[in-house]
Amino acid sequence: MTFNRREFLKISSAAAGLAGLSPLLAQAKGKAAKAKVVIVGGGFGGATCARYLRLWDPSIEVTLIEMNKEFVSCPYSNTVLAGINKLKDLTFGYGGLKKAGVRLVRDEVTGFDTEKRMVKCKSGKTFAYDRLVLSGGIEMRFDQIEGYDATAQKTVMHAWKAGPQTATLRKQLEAMPDGGTFVISIPTGPYRCPPGPYERISMVANYLKREKPKSKIVALDSNPDIVSKKGLFLAAWKKHYEGMIDYHPNSKPSRIDAKTKTILIDVNEVKGDVINVIPPMRAATLTDWAGVRTDANSWCPVDLRTLESKAIPNVHIIGDSISAPTPKSGSMANNYGKVCAAALVELLNGRAPEPVPVITNTCFSATSENTAMHVADVWRMGDDGKWVKSKSGGISKEESELEWQYMAAWAKNIWADTLGL
Repeated sequence: MTFNRREFLKISSAAAGLAGLSPLLAQAKGKAAKAKVVIVGGGFGGATCARYLRLWDPSIEVTLIEMNKEFVSCPYSNTVLAGINKLKDLTFGYGGLKKAGVRLVRDEVTGFDTEKRMVKCKSGKTFAYDRLVLSGGIEMRFDQIEGYDATAQKTVMHAWKAGPQTATLRKQLEAMPDGGTFVISIPTGPYRCPPGPYERISMVANYLKREKPKSKIVALDSNPDIVSKKGLFLAAWKKHYEGMIDYHPNSKPSRIDAKTKTILIDVNEVKGDVINVIPPMRAATLTDWAGVRTDANSWCPVDLRTLESKAIPNVHIIGDSISAPTPKSGSMANNYGKVCAAALVELLNGRAPEPVPVITNTCFSATSENTAMHVADVWRMGDDGKWVKSKSGGISKEESELEWQYMAAWAKNIWADTLGL
């Protein structure tokens, strides 16, 4: 059976194995010049968009600008804190995109000229585009917490962008004495990966239970309650880590003291041996340079059918930076990368984009060294251009070892789908 692009979107733009299908769009012939798409950011969204653009229309010239040499996966990175995986297990090169015909540029973007359709880089190079895709992820709002200045950031890790901070936080946990206290501060939503902080609590607890059983965890949640998979996490904590986790809702930090490892909540001071403060988040800074972050909630309004900015034409935003009811996750960024790629192929060939795309989100959370759980949802575009969550989504009845196996398989599949591994 063969599928056209519209059927593909109606089935699911998230299916990881669909890269093996025959090209969904015929290559345009006889053009005076190739259409040029420049993508900034090689995470789940940007890398997926680049790869699928080349798969679906090889006539499009795709340039991906990424400042890092390698891709490091945020999903699964909490297992590094538990000592279950190494950071190298989540680190991959961009060779698969190069094989797909994507032009890879390792550079740092410093600005845009959206009138002349030009991207400016630190190296001095510039890149012209017909369509620009921004996939910069999130920016940490350190300014929202007093004391979280540049000096404090050297020792107080957020580790919400997998990489060196993940490795540093792991070392801090290893150095923590048995009987010590790990304090984690969870920001008010929306933030990247809603269940992520609670998975981190589980993974740190797993490590401490095995290696430092006299220790405890204090979880300071700025939200009024656990925001994702509440019942499942509470059941897992009771089963595996009873008495070890002290959870406090409505505990928004106003100030931190990096030297004394203290977090101020209202008038109460919470001191730890290791403090992990995850600050509030907003769209990446590069969206400001392009003039596309215009809403009051720090995110970028877009036409959800095409991911084109509502403020600046010919600029598309995907992944965590957009303003949307969907969660900010690796799975969703991968989906948005495909929706954007499909829309760009149509637009650059003078056709109308798919009017009713369908996307999915799958999110696994590890709860111990061999158990996990998931939540999955399907989102369909309504007539008003807004996402409507389908009732066909699901959530685990309980954690299980089988779900751990599913989680490992999901991770391998989405990495392969995103990067062409």
